[in-house]
Amino acid sequence: MEKTSVQAEIASYTGKLLRDNFGKGPSSVYVSIKKPFVTIHLRDFLAPMERVLVSQGKTMKVEETRDILMHELLPEIKATLKVSADLSVREMYYDWSLQNRTGILIGLIGEEEDEDILEDYAGKEAIHNEIARVSKQAEKLPEYVDSCLLNDRTLIIARTGILVRIEKELIRSGYEEELKLTKRHLEKRLLHASNFATILQTNVADIFVDWDFKLDKSYIIIILQPNNN
Repeated sequence: MEKTSVQAEIASYTGKLLRDNFGKGPSSVYVSIKKPFVTIHLRDFLAPMERVLVSQGKTMKVEETRDILMHELLPEIKATLKVSADLSVREMYYDWSLQNRTGILIGLIGEEEDEDILEDYAGKEAIHNEIARVSKQAEKLPEYVDSCLLNDRTLIIARTGILVRIEKELIRSGYEEELKLTKRHLEKRLLHASNFATILQTNVADIFVDWDFKLDKSYIIIILQPNNN
């Protein structure tokens, strides 16, 4: 199957799955595949009930509910990507921008070694320095940072070794969801105040972040808005 038809099939499946489970699907779904990543970018994705809660400032309640649903849906999404697109997804991450009504799903495909060969791009070292600064403010310096431009609109940043001891203890004590919700708001606030637009000389449309606490690993996805658009 050609790459474009694979992307179209993934987009169609994802839109239907979200519509069936959330009551409203995204108006558009953009799929990008470039080893070791597959990303699914959602636009105009906010159910009527969620819109009411967001307008009342109850965004954490919406995120918590979505986390419960996504916990159930991720295995199904992985299985479907394998069957329909022959993509073996090792790990999967997701996040939302409720104010912008957008979302992202990111899957790691191929072998683990593929993550060791992320391509260079203009400003990569400066981006890593900025990520280190933000991570230190939020928790601690990451043990490892790497990144790549998936396309002209999507920057993916990987971090490992970022959890501090108190966070690990909270996870062991069963407070994983509370920690994720709190870290998501803290880190995104710091990330939105960072200098990514200046470094990359383009506008930043969205920033997403998610973690796998068991692997002590995190992905940040920055959606760019090229100036010529």
